[in-house]
Amino acid sequence: MLDNKKSPIGIFDSGYGGLTVLEEIVKHLPQYDYIYLGDNARAPYGTRSFETVYEYTLQCVRQLFSMGCELVILACNTSSAKALRSIQQNDLPLISPIKRVLGVIRPTTEIVGKYSKNGHVGILGTAGTIASNSYPIEIKKFFPHFEVVQEACPMWVPLVENNEFNNEGADYYIQKNIISLLSKDKDIDTVILGCTHYPLLINKIKKYLPPHISILSQGEIIANSLADYLKRHSDLEKKCSKGGGDIEFYTTDAPDNFNNAALLFYGRVIKSMHINL
Repeated sequence: MLDNKKSPIGIFDSGYGGLTVLEEIVKHLPQYDYIYLGDNARAPYGTRSFETVYEYTLQCVRQLFSMGCELVILACNTSSAKALRSIQQNDLPLISPIKRVLGVIRPTTEIVGKYSKNGHVGILGTAGTIASNSYPIEIKKFFPHFEVVQEACPMWVPLVENNEFNNEGADYYIQKNIISLLSKDKDIDTVILGCTHYPLLINKIKKYLPPHISILSQGEIIANSLADYLKRHSDLEKKCSKGGGDIEFYTTDAPDNFNNAALLFYGRVIKSMHINL
């Protein structure tokens, strides 16, 4: 266990996808300590109601707070879309006015203008993220003239989590969803991968997207955004412990399954621990 006096940065995801974000965060900010919590027992979140996602996400955020985290990153697009605002506005003032919870959607949308030359953007995401309309809403705040279209890809996460994404069967669904997205706006020049699982599909996504279209994957974007946030919030940054990059992994499901999947998503051997919520 991490020293109780330490204040690691908490990274939460409904399952495994947030490991792709954690990997980039650790690469960019290796000096900090981290706790990763995957709510694998209740995943996937993408098809659940707003109320359920909010309830589950809040439970996990409270758990990370209880483990010493002053700052929690929702490395999950569905939680960021369906729960973040309610937690920030309604729960944090009651839990602790000094703790912070950040998501992955706003950092992604505020930089999309650096990539899109014509203001036509496509979003690929889970059914829950797409239904929330969070990406179009946030992009319009920064770039009111942009045109944004979306495509729900319900089969992509199961393909990744069942390690079927390199097989030919995956091509059918990836090509189908990309064709559908592009049919909604032939002028798209930038596509946001609105799910942290999707970087594992990047080779097949590139296969079916025209080469002139920029693809935004969230890991590096979130890592850079977090580094900037910590620079701008020095009081919070000072509370984040720097114990040489200690990382603990927790899952609400079977640790052995989590450890095996981590090789796929995180690229290294880890040892996770089970936690009840």
